[in-house]
Amino acid sequence: MTVTLADVAARAQVSPATVSRVLNGNYPVAASTRDRVLRAVDELDYVLNGPASALAAATSDLVGILVNDIADPFFGIMASAIQAEIGGTGGGRAGGERLAVVCNTGGSPERELTYLTLLQRQRAAAVVLTGGAVEDAPHAAAVAAKLRKLTEAGTRVVLCGRPPAPDADAVALTFDNRGGARRLTEHLLGLGHRRLGYIAGPEERTTTRHRLEGHRAALQAAGVEEDPGWTVHGSYDRRSGYEATLELLRRDPSLTAIVAANDSVALGACAALRDSGLRIPDDVSVAGFDDLPFSVDAVPALTTVRLPLAEAGARAGRIAMGREEPPPGAVAAVRGELMVRGSSGVPRA
Repeated sequence: MTVTLADVAARAQVSPATVSRVLNGNYPVAASTRDRVLRAVDELDYVLNGPASALAAATSDLVGILVNDIADPFFGIMASAIQAEIGGTGGGRAGGERLAVVCNTGGSPERELTYLTLLQRQRAAAVVLTGGAVEDAPHAAAVAAKLRKLTEAGTRVVLCGRPPAPDADAVALTFDNRGGARRLTEHLLGLGHRRLGYIAGPEERTTTRHRLEGHRAALQAAGVEEDPGWTVHGSYDRRSGYEATLELLRRDPSLTAIVAANDSVALGACAALRDSGLRIPDDVSVAGFDDLPFSVDAVPALTTVRLPLAEAGARAGRIAMGREEPPPGAVAAVRGELMVRGSSGVPRA
């Protein structure tokens, strides 16, 4: 059942004219009244008509791209590739072009929901969510509900590098984080390493869990018993890699390899090892994940798993624009490629 402006007015106990004033922002309204109206809008999940130019259309020319951190190359590469695919002719009121809006959530679940609500109210033509999801049942349910509202209103929803959202009618291009992490650790095990420290990302992220599961699966298959002290969680950034490496060395100075959650973390690990007087890979091998642009220029160059971020982003953009058919079952797994470089080597005797 469609929620009307009159329904919002009744819930907020104000006139429809007051609701209109609050939503249009073109007339002064008391702060307490404004708060009541906005709370009613959220509770009823009321969708604004959006810009006047979109009133006669099911959707607008707006495309939302949600990222965790646009300053992180992982997200920047995907966002750039998605945006490059947005446009073309035959649908928009200015020749088919679309306006891409990058929404930087900062890793906040609340902000993620806020952006989805705003894009819903603007009748976005498409929404692309990038990167891993937060593993929190209430939040996952809230996101799934928002995605259903979007798709029911005609918005195309694509998840890029993110697990499928059950019952959300969204296309998912998932990264094979487990498989990539397993192959990376198998490479180090094949060189003879048996004491491997692991710097994981935030515990609440799906990407963190999947990569750690792949790492542990490789250890288990090789009969290597993991010490609980060999894993440290932190953020997906260089500083976290630096601090976590110092902690791992404090816990076990005999570690011969460090596997990092991503390449930025791996760079921090390399810096901490050098500052501790250790050589890479002569004393300690280092491996990352993602194969970000700087990985090959690190000294020594990083052994890592290359995820086709630009290719996946471009495909997500084409699917979002309806220029490429979704994969069978609306889910496709994107496999990473092991890149063996100078930062990994045979452990010292």
